[in-house]
Amino acid sequence: MAEPTYAFPPGGHPDQSSDPLGRAIFTDAYALIPADVQRDIVTSLLPGWQGARAWILARPLSGFAETFAQYAVELAPSGGSAAPEPDDAAQAGIFVARGGAELTIGEETHVLRPGSYAFIPAGTRWSIYNTGTDSCGFHWIRKRFRPAHGVARPAPRVVHESEVEKVVMPDCDGRWATQRFADPADLRHDFHVNIVTFEREGRIPFAETHVMEHGLYVLEGTARYLLNRDWVDVGPGDFMWLRAFCPQACVATGEGPFRYLLYKDVNRHVPLGGELG
Repeated sequence: MAEPTYAFPPGGHPDQSSDPLGRAIFTDAYALIPADVQRDIVTSLLPGWQGARAWILARPLSGFAETFAQYAVELAPSGGSAAPEPDDAAQAGIFVARGGAELTIGEETHVLRPGSYAFIPAGTRWSIYNTGTDSCGFHWIRKRFRPAHGVARPAPRVVHESEVEKVVMPDCDGRWATQRFADPADLRHDFHVNIVTFEREGRIPFAETHVMEHGLYVLEGTARYLLNRDWVDVGPGDFMWLRAFCPQACVATGEGPFRYLLYKDVNRHVPLGGELG
């Protein structure tokens, strides 16, 4: 069985023969940011970071998706940060796509490799550095933590995706499975990061329509994806950004698996005009 691969922005710059029309889409229900527009010209440098650049793929946007930001961060050798997060209320989900890094959470240091995932609670001291000789690329999801009355705060976790069970969805002949980096029943967590896998011809067989917001970064494979009323072709490195209630479904189209990294907000009451845990 082939080892999984993990897409990351290609960077670089297309030549003058390229068609500028492209596949990017932005609507009032979703955005598609294809891999081929994730180029050097749209990266940002980040305060407090050295030898690093970031593709900022999603940010809270009033009337659209409001709960999270999602970055793809590239670290040059020796690049990183001793104080990466400027917001004490922000928690992090980090997934390594290529290269390696050392992540220190509190007093504990972890060696990350492609497929490693780390959850870092809000208010936690952490740092990350590329200690190798090649570049490191990781996906970074940021969300402000919403405490809930009587519920403890979540603890840090570092794990490799190979250690996370694939839970097969019902009535799908084994073609649709999810790896959950947090237990869905653990109410300490107010967001989930999962890897969703569809084997050949696997599908979401109905148009999911729900309150959760999504960031979906395609790690591997191809599919036709329903976004609101549009069927779009997606592949490695494409990013889909969905507001609440955007209908969604997919059908895997390649010979191999179709896999994506998924963010969604969960496990909290809806605020009714004010703050509510």
